Amino acid sequence: MVEIGHFALVLALALSLVQSVVPLAGARGGNGRLMAVGGPVAVTAFAMVAVSFAALTISYGRSDFSVENVWENSHSLKPMLFKLTGTWGNHEGSMLLWVLILTLFGALVAAFGRNLPASLKATVLAVQGFIGAVFLLFILTTSNPFVRLVNPPMEGRDLNPVLQDIGLAIHPPLLYLGYVGFSVSFAFAVAALIEGRLDAAWARWVRPWTLAAWVFLTGGIAMGSYWAYYELGWGGFWFWDPVENASFMPWLAGTALLHSAIVMEKRGALKIWTVLLAILTFSLSLLGTFLVRSGVLTSVHAFATDPTRGVFILCILVLFVGGSLALFAWRAPGLTAGGLFQPISREGALVLNNLFLTTAAATVLVGTLYPLVVEAVSGEKISVGAPFFNLTFGLLMLPLLALVPFGPLLAWKRGDLAAVSQRLMAAFGLALLAALVSLIFVDGVSAFAAAGVGLSAWLILGALTDLAFKSGLGAVTAPVALRRFVGLPRSVFGTALAHLGLGLTTLGIVCVVSMQGERILVMKPGDTAEIAGYAIRFEGLEPMKGPNFTEERATFVLSRDGSPLGSMHASKRFYPARGMPTTEAGIRTLGFSQLYVSPGDIQDGGGLVVRIWWKPMVTLIWLGALVMMAGGTMSLLDRRLRVGAPSRARKAVGRPEVAAS
Repeated sequence: MVEIGHFALVLALALSLVQSVVPLAGARGGNGRLMAVGGPVAVTAFAMVAVSFAALTISYGRSDFSVENVWENSHSLKPMLFKLTGTWGNHEGSMLLWVLILTLFGALVAAFGRNLPASLKATVLAVQGFIGAVFLLFILTTSNPFVRLVNPPMEGRDLNPVLQDIGLAIHPPLLYLGYVGFSVSFAFAVAALIEGRLDAAWARWVRPWTLAAWVFLTGGIAMGSYWAYYELGWGGFWFWDPVENASFMPWLAGTALLHSAIVMEKRGALKIWTVLLAILTFSLSLLGTFLVRSGVLTSVHAFATDPTRGVFILCILVLFVGGSLALFAWRAPGLTAGGLFQPISREGALVLNNLFLTTAAATVLVGTLYPLVVEAVSGEKISVGAPFFNLTFGLLMLPLLALVPFGPLLAWKRGDLAAVSQRLMAAFGLALLAALVSLIFVDGVSAFAAAGVGLSAWLILGALTDLAFKSGLGAVTAPVALRRFVGLPRSVFGTALAHLGLGLTTLGIVCVVSMQGERILVMKPGDTAEIAGYAIRFEGLEPMKGPNFTEERATFVLSRDGSPLGSMHASKRFYPARGMPTTEAGIRTLGFSQLYVSPGDIQDGGGLVVRIWWKPMVTLIWLGALVMMAGGTMSLLDRRLRVGAPSRARKAVGRPEVAAS
């Protein structure tokens, strides 16, 4: 099975080379038969990579330690789920997953791109094939997951204990679906530059792929945040870790690309800017791949790799980023800029949104790469930490968040800012009331935190105002408003949900950063600690044994005003095969808030160092991300945005015209 997987990978490389050459030659020569080769070859290449990935997964499931990759990252006593997810819990396996998703997207373009012009589809598939060929070559030459051991050992070295968690089953696949999904937008951009043709139809075709990638990347970042929050025992949801930043930068650029594609699709404007954003977004995804696997970063997320791989990925980065930007510089002067619009308009609002987002992405990029540049030039090691990012990123986000509710309510081409402000007066008044209530009635809330609560309420109420206005609520009878509400395009609901989710996430961040409580103390059995009105009694430690670890489990009993609320468990684990300890935090969700208990060192006399946090509204951070994903999915389900769906004009009877946002 292992040799079949290896051979399938070689076949996939050969097919990807065919896919990258033959359809492109057909598109440049106008040969329909050559162009038609791209689709079947893309599907077959995906099938070969799928066979290869299945072979590696089966090797992990069987604990086949004759495979070096399995020996280094698995153990026979691991639960089956963690054996299977360990397939991508290492450099080689994760790169195979990366290519699997890349070829999957190529196959999807072949399957769902029937309404694309033949030459454009062929060129897009050729670009996808070229990306796949380069990464398959990288895997086969530097990161082959199918290398055999001459004398197979009886037992494996086990997977990093931090990765033995359900989060590994969700976080990397979602993240890669986002990372690699932007390759389709990149391929469309390069294809448009090669053909020298860029119009609103191009934006209609590329937008669903961008939207799907954005949804997956949002989920991947959110899952990674929650995974680090509960698994590492640090109690934080975001650390401005360089590898976290590597996934956040393409998300910011992808959000800007999504909004820019809206303007191009609806008004035929921002053509050049949209193509550039498509190139930059995937370039940042490739940069994230380089940072994680090159060995230049020290991070809890980074893979330890040899320099050869880093040099190879750096060459890939230069090839794709440099090549696409050179093509852009050559072709861009010949492209028309698109339609004109007034600064006060929906187009203007989206342009302003893009400026803030791209500047924020550039700020994160500078903060992430600056220490690497300084070390390369001077040999001096420095670090750029949370204070820099919080200040610079926060200052950019505040005005952007304040302006978000205005965008969907402004008209295309020329808007009336005074009229939109009037429609948002109720939302503004309620948001101001929320800020005042939190300032007056919530203990320990600063003016800054109260302003953050008000800003979050402004985002949430602004999204609801958009739906209410477009439904005609207050201007027509309730039954008519309800019919209009039900008949709104799904993309309108998607926009509102995405902005509402952003408001929820902002509220969670503001509350947990400014209002959380923390206690660090040594507790002995029978001791009680109080925090935020809750009493936590330490019952004692109990030795436990898991399938491939031992642990000291601490039990805590939770109560409030004398009423018992159940028990919590936290533990210190030790994995003998790796010789590594881990901390398993105890978390109790109470409404949208959480009590978080992290055990520390065991003291002489039976005492235990315990760190306790009260994290108000912290779950809203991830709930907001889920709502944003739901909004993106809702927009994706809109008929006008389905892949390959032709544009159809639809006249609404008895309701005002509503433009997709």
